[in-house]
Amino acid sequence: MATSLAPRRPGPPAAPARGRSGERSARRARLRRRVADNALAYAFMAAGIVCFAVFSWYPLFRGIVLSFQQDNLITDPQWVGLDNYRHLFDDPLFWTAWKNTAQFTGLALLLGYVVPFAIAVLLNELRHFRAYFRIAVYLPVMLPPIVSVMLWQFFYDPGGGLFNTALRGAHLPTSQWIQSPHTAMISLVLVSTWANMGGATLMYLAALQAIPGELFEAAELDGAGIWARLRYVTLPQMRFIMLVLLLLQIISTMQVFIEPFQLTGFTDPSTITVMTLIYRYAFAVNNDFGLAASMSVLLFAVLGVFAALYLRLTRETDQG
Repeated sequence: MATSLAPRRPGPPAAPARGRSGERSARRARLRRRVADNALAYAFMAAGIVCFAVFSWYPLFRGIVLSFQQDNLITDPQWVGLDNYRHLFDDPLFWTAWKNTAQFTGLALLLGYVVPFAIAVLLNELRHFRAYFRIAVYLPVMLPPIVSVMLWQFFYDPGGGLFNTALRGAHLPTSQWIQSPHTAMISLVLVSTWANMGGATLMYLAALQAIPGELFEAAELDGAGIWARLRYVTLPQMRFIMLVLLLLQIISTMQVFIEPFQLTGFTDPSTITVMTLIYRYAFAVNNDFGLAASMSVLLFAVLGVFAALYLRLTRETDQG
């Protein structure tokens, strides 16, 4: 029987028996080292997550569930479904509160958005006593909000208040201020603007000082006056910060509570806002926290739209 004399080709080398198990062991070792290196960071992160879960996420979830219940926090809650929302839409004060809140927000933007910018431009043009005026502008922000409101409550006193006393001294007619439905809303806006404009003014001032001086010098060489520099240099350079503060102020002013609650109460239909109506539902008239929670959920949904716009705007700027 003849046999082939051709040499046999050597086959592929055999893989080490421990090759795959060694790779798995190396991956497990790298994973253990990674977890051990980040254990402290995970511990700090877990503490933060627990705080957010207990004080932010759980109350939010609990409020949404409560909006579908009738609950006075004494007796057992009753599930009512969408009845709370139907009751809201049938309540005339619901639409009045939203109208007053929108009116307050519009007036607050008209004053509280323009006035801080004008003051910041004025402070930026000063050459002396700039630090003193910055402290003076920011001082009301350092006061507790209730202190500011009570101070203005004395100013608005129709009898011996500061404003009416000054008007009498000038032989001018006095005003009822917060007692009159015609002047109550603008009076609340003046309090809010005075108490909160310091922070916005300093932000505007910081943005103004960040504008390169070469732009103003070039505009001056071209013969641009102060209004031309404001229009063609200042406003374009501050477009982003002005838009951000606009969104933040809308979110803040739509949650106004202390000013109307302290100055006019929660029964005056000319100044009742969404937040004061929530208080009325929960603590004053209805004693129904489910009804108040449903109103809060609607406010949360509206503010969530502006918050999403703010986050998208800042995210696009960071990526750009």
